[in-house]
Amino acid sequence: FNRDFNRDPTLMPFQIYYLGSPDLPLPPHHRFPATKYRLLYETLLDEAGEHGFEFTHSPLISREDLYRCHSRRYVDAIFDGTLSAEEQKQIALPWSETLVHRSRSAVGGSLATARLALDIGAAGQLAGGTHHAHHDYGSGFCVFNDLAVTASVLQRERPGIRVAILDLDVHQGDGNARMLLDDPDTMVISVHGARNFPFDKANSDLDIPLPDKSDDNAYLIAVEQALTAVETFAPDILLYISGVDPLIDDRLGRLSVSMDGLKARDQRVLSFCRGQGLPIAIVVGGGYAEPITLTVEAYANTFRVAADVFAASPASMV
Repeated sequence: FNRDFNRDPTLMPFQIYYLGSPDLPLPPHHRFPATKYRLLYETLLDEAGEHGFEFTHSPLISREDLYRCHSRRYVDAIFDGTLSAEEQKQIALPWSETLVHRSRSAVGGSLATARLALDIGAAGQLAGGTHHAHHDYGSGFCVFNDLAVTASVLQRERPGIRVAILDLDVHQGDGNARMLLDDPDTMVISVHGARNFPFDKANSDLDIPLPDKSDDNAYLIAVEQALTAVETFAPDILLYISGVDPLIDDRLGRLSVSMDGLKARDQRVLSFCRGQGLPIAIVVGGGYAEPITLTVEAYANTFRVAADVFAASPASMV
């Protein structure tokens, strides 16, 4: 794999995939902040010249690739609009054509991001991290599991590839853990709130549960522990769920991590990958702050840091 990450931002912009479809049509007062992805794209688009961002529409994943990780019954029910009311309730999103399109784009975009990261070192998507989706059902705002599918397709394309998932969303990635647990060439690491959703936790390869109100210091210590495990596993690519719901202002977070703490987290993870010559694919994961502009700002910081880290000279790396 290409390990030359020395980028000239004037020649090689930081590549970002985005969904580009309309916001999800949701009923009034729904808990999911559907506007956040569009607001994030608009924020980064305004800064494209400053940070060297370049944007591409996320491609749609095929049914056949989804079948690698999800049951045919479930995939076909999503595509065909025959999902039961109870299944829609478990996902916590009503079925719509837009939901199908956005869910397929999120998985296709994560796969495209990973393929590109393997080629050039780093890339990101303004969606993804749908780690609560399971083999035969969706859950927690997640329809299809983008990183499980991505890992599976990469393994088909590049036999022997080792894939690590670093999940720093505040909610444990139970779908990732259960779908990939028996695969020796993947490692799932989750740093999450111990008392947060899902309440029936799965067993990741490494779980680092944190008590409510954990602050920047406790959180960053856990991130270091996670990176040590990544280094020991020695993957060929890191799939990074850079969820911003550990933010103290997040409605669903329960932790007390500051905006600066999240930036420090991203700086550490991305600098680690740059220093290790480890390709990294970034997906955004959860974020539910009030006002939602705080979530958008925290998401945007991840990509600002990424552009800075991967444009830096080796002598300036920390």
